[in-house]
Amino acid sequence: MASKRETVLAALKALVAAALPGAEVKRNLAKAERIPPGGLVVIRDGDPGEPEISLSPLTYLYSHRIPIEIAAYESATMTREMVLDAMTGAIGAAVKANPTLGGLCDWIEAEAPVTDDIEALGALPGRFADLAILATYATSDPLN
Repeated sequence: MASKRETVLAALKALVAAALPGAEVKRNLAKAERIPPGGLVVIRDGDPGEPEISLSPLTYLYSHRIPIEIAAYESATMTREMVLDAMTGAIGAAVKANPTLGGLCDWIEAEAPVTDDIEALGALPGRFADLAILATYATSDPLN
């Protein structure tokens, strides 16, 4: 049986993949070799932080910050800024439509993205965004 943390991360990856059907969605990708035409999304495990603890019954309440990196090029009809905005907007809409991640979390919410250019010698200019999803969930065992 997977831990609560791992279950939440897998569900978040599935949510993002469903929101961005043309993008490649990976977990903990070390370094991207290329950005696919539909964009690339990397979900990092992040840091669950120190939990709040309730003693009766023993419950650990985490506010887990899960970083998400998005990279995209321009398309035939949209600038790279527009493509990135559409991708972050789709993730935001998916989070808003499912704020408990199917009942796994008490609440999830997105943080605003920080964007910048991607520069690589000989490659098309791209754009990337760093954002995070804050997932609040409880578990009776911090390791499971």
